[in-house]
Amino acid sequence: MATRTRVENLSFIRTHTRPIPVPGLEPLVLWQADDVTPIWEATEADLQRERLDPPFWAFAWAGGMGLARFILDHPHLVMNRRVLDLACGSGIVGLSAAISGAARVTWNDIDPICEAAVELNADLNLADNQRPRVEWRGGDLLESGLDDFDIVLAGDVFYERQMADRFIACLKQARVRGSEVFAGDPGRAYAPREITVCARYTVPTCTSIENDREKTTAILAF
Repeated sequence: MATRTRVENLSFIRTHTRPIPVPGLEPLVLWQADDVTPIWEATEADLQRERLDPPFWAFAWAGGMGLARFILDHPHLVMNRRVLDLACGSGIVGLSAAISGAARVTWNDIDPICEAAVELNADLNLADNQRPRVEWRGGDLLESGLDDFDIVLAGDVFYERQMADRFIACLKQARVRGSEVFAGDPGRAYAPREITVCARYTVPTCTSIENDREKTTAILAF
């Protein structure tokens, strides 16, 4: 099984995606693929693996878009606070927090290529004085307790039952320990139904990754 270096990950993203504005979140720009199938096949071929998860880092997914919009609309929630973008993918939610004045933004994902995607997307969107306030933390944080964050944000993480159960338990525990917790959910099958919905956003999507041209994302306040 092949493993890419950081430099190879950066090169792979630049080769297979391009900077594309995020509709409704201008002036945010992300390195994105135009279609899911070619980038998915390229990822599997490059890593010499089959049946990989979709390349979540290569698109602006509806849950993350809605949650990013919520943060940009309510910057006081993250201003001067320590923020975690959990299972960050492209990093769009953490970017919104950094732009909104967070004291520190930490991006996390189990997919190592997300670190390169976040680096490139931060280069596109963050001013020089915002860059020292951001960091990457890789690996699975769902069992760690997430003690050192004031705000925990998760966009679009309830799409598979077993993983959704782990996320829900982790997010509830983070809330018990004192963090404010918000998740963006565009109607995924395994989202928690008992959590308060504090906002809804209708966001544009592409039919290569969704079944419609727009989705309504609920912002869940744990």
